[in-house]
Amino acid sequence: MLQPKRVRRRKVQKGKGNMKGNSQRGHLLSNGMFGIKALEQDLITSRQIEAARIAATRHMKRQGQLWIKIFPDKPITKKPLEVRMGKGKGSPEYFVAVVKPGRIMFEVGGVSEEVAREALRLAAQKLPVKTKLVVARDYAKA
Repeated sequence: MLQPKRVRRRKVQKGKGNMKGNSQRGHLLSNGMFGIKALEQDLITSRQIEAARIAATRHMKRQGQLWIKIFPDKPITKKPLEVRMGKGKGSPEYFVAVVKPGRIMFEVGGVSEEVAREALRLAAQKLPVKTKLVVARDYAKA
């Protein structure tokens, strides 16, 4: 599971403003020839990222390379079950990555277009956001 080695603050505010608008960075392919881009905003948990990674790498059968371009660094807290309101904020339970529209989440390189398309489709099924496949401009079908 992805999570930070250490955090600056153990508990952070939820914050609605950090999800508004389109992604300002991470909206272009940087490593691979193919990628999946988010079309809506959401919080993506480390478990969802891991499930998508496993689905994509299993289809590629250890050929090519997969890059994960998002990292869950925001702690989400939760109070225990059947506890009354008040008495402070709950303890951190898991980490999420804030994803805005336009953000490239996964990139694939070193495999054919058909394999990459199917691997990224399987990965996108595991994610809670609508996605779109993007192809690098300099990719020429061989």
